[in-house]
Amino acid sequence: MRSLAAGTLLAITALTPAGTAFAHDASTVVASGRQTYNLNPDWRSTTGDVAGAEQPGFDDAGWQPVTLPNAFNEKQAFARDIRELSTGITWYRKRITLPAGAAGRRAFLEFEGVRQAAEVWVNGKPVVLSEHGAMAFGADITDALRPGGNVIAVRVDNDWRYKERATGSGFQWNDRNFNVNYGGITRNVRLHLTGPVYQTLPLYSSLGTTGQYVWADQFDIARRAATVHAESQVRSAAGADRRVTLRVEVRDRDGKRIASFDGAPAVVKAGETRTLSAAQRLTGLHFWSWGYGYLYTVTTSLIENGKAIDSVDTVTGFRQTRFADGMVELNGRVIQVHGYAQRTSNEWPAVGVSIPPWISDFSNALLVESGGNLVRWMHIAPSKQDVESADRVGLIQAMPAGDAEHDVEGRRWEQRKEVMRDAIIYNRNNPSILFYEGGNESISEAHMAELKAIRDQYDPKGGRAIGSREMLDSKQAEYGGEMLYINKSGDIPMWAMEYSRDEGARAYQDEFTPPFHKDSPDYNRNQDSHAAEDVRRWWDYYRVRPGTGKRVSSGGVNIIWSDSNTHFRGDNNYRRSGEVDAVRLPKQGFYAHQVMWNGWVDPEKPATHIIGHWNYAPGTVKDQMVVSNGESVELFLNGRSLGKGARSHGFLFTWPKVAWQPGTLRAVATHADGRKSAFTLETTGEAAALKLTPRTSPRGFVMDGADIALVDVEVVDAKGRRVPTAYNKVSFDLAGPAEWRGGIAQGDSTGKVRPDKPIAQESIPGTTSHPGTARAEDNHVLSRELPVEGGVNRVLLRAGTRPGAVRVIARTDGLKPAELTIPVVMPKAPSGGLSLDFPEAYQHGSLVRGPTPSTPSYRVTRTTHVPAQVVAGDNGAEAAKSIDDNELSRWSSAGKPDTAWIEYRFDTPVTLSEVELKLVGWRTRAYPLRILLDGKTVWEGLSDKSLGYIGIPFAPATGRVLRIVQTGPSADRDAFGNIVELATARQAGDTGANEVSPGWRLGIVEADFHGPVGGRGRK
Repeated sequence: MRSLAAGTLLAITALTPAGTAFAHDASTVVASGRQTYNLNPDWRSTTGDVAGAEQPGFDDAGWQPVTLPNAFNEKQAFARDIRELSTGITWYRKRITLPAGAAGRRAFLEFEGVRQAAEVWVNGKPVVLSEHGAMAFGADITDALRPGGNVIAVRVDNDWRYKERATGSGFQWNDRNFNVNYGGITRNVRLHLTGPVYQTLPLYSSLGTTGQYVWADQFDIARRAATVHAESQVRSAAGADRRVTLRVEVRDRDGKRIASFDGAPAVVKAGETRTLSAAQRLTGLHFWSWGYGYLYTVTTSLIENGKAIDSVDTVTGFRQTRFADGMVELNGRVIQVHGYAQRTSNEWPAVGVSIPPWISDFSNALLVESGGNLVRWMHIAPSKQDVESADRVGLIQAMPAGDAEHDVEGRRWEQRKEVMRDAIIYNRNNPSILFYEGGNESISEAHMAELKAIRDQYDPKGGRAIGSREMLDSKQAEYGGEMLYINKSGDIPMWAMEYSRDEGARAYQDEFTPPFHKDSPDYNRNQDSHAAEDVRRWWDYYRVRPGTGKRVSSGGVNIIWSDSNTHFRGDNNYRRSGEVDAVRLPKQGFYAHQVMWNGWVDPEKPATHIIGHWNYAPGTVKDQMVVSNGESVELFLNGRSLGKGARSHGFLFTWPKVAWQPGTLRAVATHADGRKSAFTLETTGEAAALKLTPRTSPRGFVMDGADIALVDVEVVDAKGRRVPTAYNKVSFDLAGPAEWRGGIAQGDSTGKVRPDKPIAQESIPGTTSHPGTARAEDNHVLSRELPVEGGVNRVLLRAGTRPGAVRVIARTDGLKPAELTIPVVMPKAPSGGLSLDFPEAYQHGSLVRGPTPSTPSYRVTRTTHVPAQVVAGDNGAEAAKSIDDNELSRWSSAGKPDTAWIEYRFDTPVTLSEVELKLVGWRTRAYPLRILLDGKTVWEGLSDKSLGYIGIPFAPATGRVLRIVQTGPSADRDAFGNIVELATARQAGDTGANEVSPGWRLGIVEADFHGPVGGRGRK
């Protein structure tokens, strides 16, 4: 049986000698007068509005002790529908005592994020109001501090209807459909102490400052060389002019200094803010890449009289990008993006977004292990913790800032610009961000130009494209792509922002395995069906990958990575579209992607996976499916060949009506180069015992009040093999300094019976409204008793703050129990409420995939020929729009049988073997067509319905004039069922379907003409 597919993370994490906590903290390698403290420990909190709680003398002894990050309603995560998450006012208070020598220093608070609005006081003095709930903010608290003890108080309001105080405007992204409302101080908090001349923080809206900016250019990939630039904004609160020099030191991931260089000396005048810079050519560099999170620590220091007076570490990586010819290049190699559209909340059951950095790395490294190379965060900017985690594991990111589903005007558009500016400044040193997303739906050209100008002002050298979902014909956007459909381009890259939207709970393996589940309705799938659908949907993009013509698809991202407490539409009150479940246990789709996605474009390693398990009841007969990147697959049952599978959608092989027999099922694939790959399933014995496996951070289970330990529970047979059909209910006992947070499973901890009739979702604008049978269930969240699913489940333990071992016992009726003891580690103790213990410093990163290969990432499979002239039976002035590389333009005939034709003329004879068409109404409309080359019919038939392009292959033929003729009337009928998010052709981007009626009207959006390979490929 498969492992839990998390071994990669455990093998790659280690303590980094050059470890630094945060991307713009005080340096850990160059001593200066600057210091950064972790303020997460030792807060007190209460819910409800409390008069006078901002005052330093207020008595908070009765409040709840908490460690940040903390959401007051985090225990509701996955137990409730997103719309029913608790809202209200939450207060937080913390006492700090500044270290000796702090007098006369500047002091800044940094909040990585608060949901929704935060008002902050220091010693009763208001210091900042942040209302957007989507980005970091800060406060200069120098004048509010006093000698001795100080009190920080924060009032948080997470009302869904929160309105900006100054304008009365709400925020578009404070949305009950997409943006889970875990209320409170949900991200990290820092205190920065500096001297009077200091490098600023990248917190523009609240402090008006931009911090550091590090980038590389003039790349020589083959020689591993580039010119490294560093800029730092410097501000002086000194009473006199100061002469300083910016010194830049670059250290590799092992802490070795590989370069040191200075900028020109500069005089910083009293009260002045200015930017200093330095640059140097470096060689022997390791370039950041997919699955190769090679990071450098770039230390910028202000040198005065030979001494560092202010030093900041920026953890970053260097990589080269290019966005052109319809493709994305990373370090000179084309990469077709394949990954996941993931809710920015990225939440876990019963803890929501309040997770330690190692959990972010665990999830993101697993995403890479599945073959994903891109995560598209959705609607709001990701947490800095997830941004830095993606850096470490080598995961490309697409970063939004704040929106919901459509363009807006007035104050709400200004809010979107402000949060985009803040997010760019805050995250512009993170190499994993390759895309800035201006909208989850198309925005106007004027608005895109405004966002592009912000990018050009604050990140002109970072090698990042800015674009939006849709924007297919934009002159401003640098990439585009629709939500579901297949787009091609020979210009800016087009990749699908969300595809393969069907749901499938991990518990429902197939219709032959308890608890038995047939697809009903079509989008509510079992794991076998969900995995096969993943293959079918990816094939649509892969078949038009780089190498297949002059116009190609740059890929797409599957929605979603992990099951999410948002936007449900299946049976449950949470979304189950993930390829892993909410606790990151893989579904069958995980392994399907691992097979298809193991290369940059073409698969690079032979791989095969049998979908499902091999434990069934006698008499079971089922269609057996295998996913493989081989050319053919033979299936063996107990050594007897069942023949070769029928191949479909490139990667899927099927054997109908296989009669189950206990024993071994083995699939052996033969690949184009003669290599073999194989995969084996075996029937396990009866369930005999429980097994517990701990998963902790690289330094263990840390008693800091915030760390989490994961514990996997499996039902195994006498040989220790997981029993894939086990559905036992397991009870847990916990002892020691940890809090039970449990896991998730189908069902309800109270034992309530599901209703006979589905429960309808309340109708809310902008949401889907689908009935489900499990709407009111709590999914066993926080329960001490929950079932395994497919023989396995996973539970969470939240760390306490005292020493002592943590002991877990698991029991189920009729099986041998399991017991586990987890040793604990005590963090560095805070002093005066200030901690120097940073969990991020222990996450070293992954180099699992190695550097960017120098070999081509794809081979050219066909040659594209471009017509010199296009003529048509009517509407001839529009005919050229069918080859203009613009999927929002089209040609159509006028509705007469004798003029429903179009002709493509080439300058010289060309050899053609396939015509590729995007036809008007592609999802719903089939056209009877005849294709002729120089008057001879090369193909005749009914066009397929599709989610974009169809390929019409025929025997190679040579000629100069290709004619496409409609031979009968067309009719509309949806071939893809109830794609509910795309209720109308206009919403779907189904170009022209509303305007071009069926019948005798031939409509073509784009046409491409291909022949046998006649040229050499590009890298």
